[in-house]
Amino acid sequence: MQEIFATEQIGFPILSLLVFLPILGAFGVWMVSEDQQARKISLGVNIVLLFFSLLLIGFFVRETSAFQFVERLNWIPPLGISYHVGVDGISLLLVVITILLSFLVLLYSWGTITEYVRYYILCLLILEGTVIGVFVAMDLFMFFLFWEVMLIPMYFLIRVWGVGARRDYAAMKFMVYTLTGSVLMLIGMAILYMNYHEFALSQDLSKVYSFDLLDLLVVPLSFEKQIWVFIFFFFAFAFKGPMVPFHTWFPDALKEGPIAMGVILAGIKLGAYGFIRFSLPLLPEASVYFAPLMMVLSLIAIIYGALIALIQTDIRGLLAYSSISHLGFVTLGLFALNYQGIQGGLLQMINLGITTSAFFLMVGFLENRIKSREISEMGGLVKRWPVLTAFFFMVLLSSLALPGTNVFIGEFLILWGAFMSSWWYGAFGVIGVILAAAYLIWYFERSIFGPLKRMDLGTIQDLGKKEFAISLILVILIFWIGVYPSPVLRLINGSVGDLTVRIKGKNSVTFVGSERGQKELKEQILNPQTGKTHRDPEMVLLRGAFTPEHSPRESLPLFALGDNIDSSILTLDGSIQLNRESF
Repeated sequence: MQEIFATEQIGFPILSLLVFLPILGAFGVWMVSEDQQARKISLGVNIVLLFFSLLLIGFFVRETSAFQFVERLNWIPPLGISYHVGVDGISLLLVVITILLSFLVLLYSWGTITEYVRYYILCLLILEGTVIGVFVAMDLFMFFLFWEVMLIPMYFLIRVWGVGARRDYAAMKFMVYTLTGSVLMLIGMAILYMNYHEFALSQDLSKVYSFDLLDLLVVPLSFEKQIWVFIFFFFAFAFKGPMVPFHTWFPDALKEGPIAMGVILAGIKLGAYGFIRFSLPLLPEASVYFAPLMMVLSLIAIIYGALIALIQTDIRGLLAYSSISHLGFVTLGLFALNYQGIQGGLLQMINLGITTSAFFLMVGFLENRIKSREISEMGGLVKRWPVLTAFFFMVLLSSLALPGTNVFIGEFLILWGAFMSSWWYGAFGVIGVILAAAYLIWYFERSIFGPLKRMDLGTIQDLGKKEFAISLILVILIFWIGVYPSPVLRLINGSVGDLTVRIKGKNSVTFVGSERGQKELKEQILNPQTGKTHRDPEMVLLRGAFTPEHSPRESLPLFALGDNIDSSILTLDGSIQLNRESF
């Protein structure tokens, strides 16, 4: 696996700044005594982080699976623990989305949180830093450390600034589920750690212990060990997801906690990230073995979440079960284990970070005005707040996966991957799309249109400048990705292609494209005598050159094989992408 170090790429340790600047900001907030000063510090920190996130995107090398902006420092060498951070196409945009949402949550909270303001901001900043740490950590010990510390501010945000009468119960339930998952994840990491140790001793390696992801990726792991590690990781990431049937803490946390927790828990898919970062690449054989079960659980979540959302009377409850259903689509795509499914699942993690967070913030705007979460009290709101309802409608269109919105692109790719895996998976996934349309449109009709239920709302203003700015930013992203997803896909394609190859086996050859194009490519690659694929990639000639000096993971210049090939992808012990531009 290639690495591009931060000193070579941008000249300074940008990822360390992204992780520790919010934590330093939290220390600054602790030191001041005025709430207004704390707000200014947090806002200043997040403006700097937004600038750094733009640099991250600008300097990122597209269409590659390499880890970039890498920083590596031996931390505890005798135990094989290192400070090792980096981002690739899988984690880059999740880091950016985390920073953007943290900034928007801070803006939203300015004026809405009035109790213990400094400590609230302190918790948000620590949470922001640790979530970014989760996404950039390339050492499993570091990942586990950030994963655990992240739970502390989450607990206090629900417990102290929650709005429901059962917030103590919700906070404790959240901790019990996530800590249980963490213990199981630690067992899985220990198995990987000791497996590396055994391999290092057998090969007489100087480094006998390692938690480093890149080290663990190259060490053989028996199928039996993969099964056990997958099971332990499954519970950790399924609890955090959450996946059905481990979801019961999630509606409680979203109903009882502050809007900030709704944005973070529902918008940032930490559990799904665990699957795509660790389970799929480290445990490819186990992932294939458990894929049917994961697909079935995903379909259950899609349909169950949508059906329960249909009968909700509380808007937060509707969004909670809607999020469970949407997460089902993400895992459906990831465990289709093909290029389109994984690409769609990862893109949907980014899309839902925008759309689901926008939904929760809109609900926050409504709650601040009507002081209620009951759908029965929301009739006729369009007559009072036309601008708010217009933005609400655009976010709803995205959640419906309407063509032209971001969620449509991700959902289309996911269903494509599901249909490629099995016709039945795709068919049941489509049922979830229909049910989502049912509960969302029915909610909108009841709450926004119809007779005005609350006559006392006439003096309350429509969206203010701050709320308008928050809404506009998210709606622009919704339609930008929906209309022109290519820049986002170019950021993630390299890592998705490499992951797909790793799951299928490094000597496999995969064809995607038109039937005639696939046939012509296969005729060039297959051995005419045996009818089998060449095992040595250096022996393969595609009217071009694939010579020993080329790395198997490099994209090579190829000549045209015919005009009938549209957007084909050949992966051969690496990722070679063929499209019209390649010719």
